[in-house]
Amino acid sequence: MTKPAKLALEDGTVFVGTSIGADGEVDGEVCFNTSMTGYQEILTDPSYRGQIVAMTYPQIGNYGVNAEDVESGRPQLAGFVVREHSRTQSNFRAEQSLSQYLQQWGIVAIESIDTRALVRRLRSGGAMKGVLSTVDLDDASLVAKARSCPGLVGRDLVREVLPDQPFEWHQPLSEWTHLRNVAAGGSPAVVPTGEPPVATKAPHVVALDYGMKWNIPRHLVDQGCRVTVLPGVATTEEVLAHKPDGVFLSNGPGDPEPLEYAISTIRGLLGKKPIFGICLGHQLLGLACGAKTFKLKFGHRGANHPVQNLDTGAVEITSQNHGFAVAEESLPDFLEVTHRSLNDGTIEGLSHREVAAYSVQYHPEASAGPHDSHYLFRRFLESIEAGSRLTRS
Repeated sequence: MTKPAKLALEDGTVFVGTSIGADGEVDGEVCFNTSMTGYQEILTDPSYRGQIVAMTYPQIGNYGVNAEDVESGRPQLAGFVVREHSRTQSNFRAEQSLSQYLQQWGIVAIESIDTRALVRRLRSGGAMKGVLSTVDLDDASLVAKARSCPGLVGRDLVREVLPDQPFEWHQPLSEWTHLRNVAAGGSPAVVPTGEPPVATKAPHVVALDYGMKWNIPRHLVDQGCRVTVLPGVATTEEVLAHKPDGVFLSNGPGDPEPLEYAISTIRGLLGKKPIFGICLGHQLLGLACGAKTFKLKFGHRGANHPVQNLDTGAVEITSQNHGFAVAEESLPDFLEVTHRSLNDGTIEGLSHREVAAYSVQYHPEASAGPHDSHYLFRRFLESIEAGSRLTRS
């Protein structure tokens, strides 16, 4: 038996559809993702905390859900919106349907709405606050709730997705990545630790976790690194106590500017250890160097965004998920733009001219892909081994 559901936007628009997830009501910033695959990775990406995600591809769920293709321990987004969800799965790895997975984890989700109309509205008016509900179906009530919900600007959402304690990460990329160029993997093999790990010959990377996707430490392990994950609230002194050879700054949700604790830590690490940041880590590195960030109109979310490497001229097809960007006019002279979006010209990569610190706005670790930017992990390792600034040629 189908159950009605509604999605209301702060501009007064209400979409009527059918529930495919849990009963309930959630609010958040409504955004859209243009990926054709990777919906399970999107559901479990901590960077989507506080957001209701609409998929633009018309049918989602075709290959089902499994316990391996996750980027964190559970779905992280506030709500999920699709045109049509597949009731059957055609994949030998499938363990349950998308709808079963959403219900299992208590995620409110809706189908049978005009997602093209929704996306056109978000592109024209920008990302909007919204409410998704199966319990309150009164249009005026839902719109009022959407207008009063907090949104993303000025909120510290990182503290909602931090790990509880430091731990070591041991899991590499799975055989699917190596054999079929498709990234996957299971629950991480982690060893909780309250002390700096014992030194080994492997390069030691401390990953500051602001809501890190699990495929990132898998890539670092695959490069031969020993990885210690610290909560993103760690201080400079706590990071250095682990005696890292390099420091990684992870992705994460929301507005970077309220994260003063992270900015302070990164500022203290500059020049002491090679640093590589992705997504939120890229924005935080920019802020630590004195740059500013701004909110994009509707963000970059999808698996087909063209980015140009300004050193080589090569174009990479990239996976992206961010609603904020570093403001180019605010860059200090010692920060160099290394990569640029070919869609809107925004900064996609930065490098410090004086110390070993480098970052990209997009996701080179992306699973289910694309994989054009895997080289960035190798270059981070080369930077660590050389003890000098990251190479980019």
